[in-house]
Amino acid sequence: MAKPAQGAKYRGSVRDFPNFDPSQDAETLYNAMKGFGSDKEAILELITSRSNRQRQEICQSYKSLYGKDLIADLKYELTGKFERLIVGLMRPPAYGDAKEIKDAISGIGTDEKCLIEILASRTNEQIHQLVAAYKDAYERDLEADITGDTSGHFRKMLVVLLQGTREEDDVVSEDLVQQDVQDLYEAGELKWGTDEAQFIYILGNRSKQHLRLVFDEYLKTTGKPIEASIRGELSGDFEKLMLAVVKCIRSTAEYFAERLFKAMKGLGTRDNTLIRIMVSRSELDMLDIREIFRTKYEKSLYSMIKNDTSGEYKKALLKLCGGDDDAAGQFFPEAAQVAYQMWELSAVARVELKGTVHPAGDFNPDADAKALRKAMKGLGTDEDTIIDIITHRSNAQRQQIRQTFKSHFGRDLMADLKSELSGDLARLILGLMMPPAHYDAKQLKKAMEGAGTDEKALIEILATRTNAEIQAINEAYKEDYHKSLEDALSSDTSGHFKRILISLATGNREEGGEDRERAREDAQEIADTTSGDKSSLETRFMMILCTRSYPHLRRVFQEFVKMTNYDVEHTIKKEMSGDVRDVFVAIVQSVKNKPLFFADKLYKSMKGAGTDEKTLTRIMVSRSEIDLLNIRREFIEKYDKSLHQAIEGDTSGDFLKALLAICGGED
Repeated sequence: MAKPAQGAKYRGSVRDFPNFDPSQDAETLYNAMKGFGSDKEAILELITSRSNRQRQEICQSYKSLYGKDLIADLKYELTGKFERLIVGLMRPPAYGDAKEIKDAISGIGTDEKCLIEILASRTNEQIHQLVAAYKDAYERDLEADITGDTSGHFRKMLVVLLQGTREEDDVVSEDLVQQDVQDLYEAGELKWGTDEAQFIYILGNRSKQHLRLVFDEYLKTTGKPIEASIRGELSGDFEKLMLAVVKCIRSTAEYFAERLFKAMKGLGTRDNTLIRIMVSRSELDMLDIREIFRTKYEKSLYSMIKNDTSGEYKKALLKLCGGDDDAAGQFFPEAAQVAYQMWELSAVARVELKGTVHPAGDFNPDADAKALRKAMKGLGTDEDTIIDIITHRSNAQRQQIRQTFKSHFGRDLMADLKSELSGDLARLILGLMMPPAHYDAKQLKKAMEGAGTDEKALIEILATRTNAEIQAINEAYKEDYHKSLEDALSSDTSGHFKRILISLATGNREEGGEDRERAREDAQEIADTTSGDKSSLETRFMMILCTRSYPHLRRVFQEFVKMTNYDVEHTIKKEMSGDVRDVFVAIVQSVKNKPLFFADKLYKSMKGAGTDEKTLTRIMVSRSEIDLLNIRREFIEKYDKSLHQAIEGDTSGDFLKALLAICGGED
């Protein structure tokens, strides 16, 4: 078992049991398995509350007292997932890893995910112990077995990791950081084909501290995170392994939080993954994993296990988890720091925002106007030409084409496009042709006209636009509809929701940095959910969320977690309902990470039966020149598939072609 560094706090959930008596425990287990049936409750209670070291002593005492092998008896008495979990806890950690790897490469097929998880996440010391345990348990050489069962660059990287020779020096050379950034860039992005050996050498050998700085510098130098380059340059299991290595370099606990979430989300539970992680991390970093899980997925690991498993298996897993972070006072103070670091790393705070549509280099409005006229003249319409021109010009260039079209032909390009195109494609192309503020104004108008109001569209636009964008929307609304946006909102919405939207529609959000003292006061103001009624709580939230600057609000959210043990989003969802809840959640998500907010909206517009074409079109049009590239990166990071793939699987025809052109590439 790897011990915490000198002075480091113990972050496991299972500790040594006080007043430990191995003979007494051996007797308890023997009695629990004696006779007909077994006392599973007694077995799980005892084994989950002893450390691994103590369990080894119990095994020895059991053999001395009864001349029997405890693990063999447990295997005989227990069944299924519960048996796998309890027996897993009884093995020393290195032997547990050795058994997992043996199972992963035995029989037909290889469990690459298991190999990746273990070898990408273990320290040098753990790797050395694993290699020795494998040799001892199976009288075989681990490297030879893995080499025989894998191939290509995937095999080469696994062999490098198996050496357990990652540098461990915390002193980092800035010159070497720059050199590694350059070498990685030249091995991937700048090279025809990829020099995989450079990726293997650098990511397989450099220290964690060094590589974190390499990743930061790589982002500054190339404008894209290292993960994006790995996805673009590598493929298959090799790509998955390298991404896992990068995740573990950044944060091993976050890597495992993500693996646990994916093991339980959706239909069915990946029990082998769940058992392996809960057993192997219970005495290492389970508390860190819990914190990150709660912050990242807005629910506790405990509650997800509780809802996803059953019986003694569930009880044992919950004991290993060690506590419910949704229970009052259970959220650790360190979680505030974890939450804040995650927001600081978000695209908004760290990465330059980039669109996917750029001004055309050899722009000729005259030629474009003529080509568009030709595409719409006579019988039939040349949709391909229309899509090609309009999706590859910036909005400013499209306005010049409109002007030139009118000067040349005395015709309104928008009216011609409207008569020639139809359905989803027409909405998309016409949306691209409108100046952004006028497009947003039109979307707001549509959301409020007719029977019923599209609150989601109102929230999405007003909660995410900057002051300058809001002011331009107000002017465009007045110009196009001869009515103020505020009047329109007033007549179409009501109550607190109306007040919040009007506040957002003034475009008066502060634009300065953070004020720490004031952030503490603001956090206190919204943290006090007990004083006053619901109406006064909503007013307090509105005054802060609708007026403070984004950097200041990030600090408020951090202070809020420290004070309450809750993420502000969790509190909003608990204390509020309906449209008021939805608009506040949208503001919070936008402050934390705006590209991720839009990535979530795009995913929801395409998942399940049917597609929400209006939302899909609105986001693709409105973000194409602002941050659609960042949205793409967040999309693939969260959903394990690219936005390009999602669009391809969910739309068709010319609408699909136009959307993919705006998307701007496959990740």
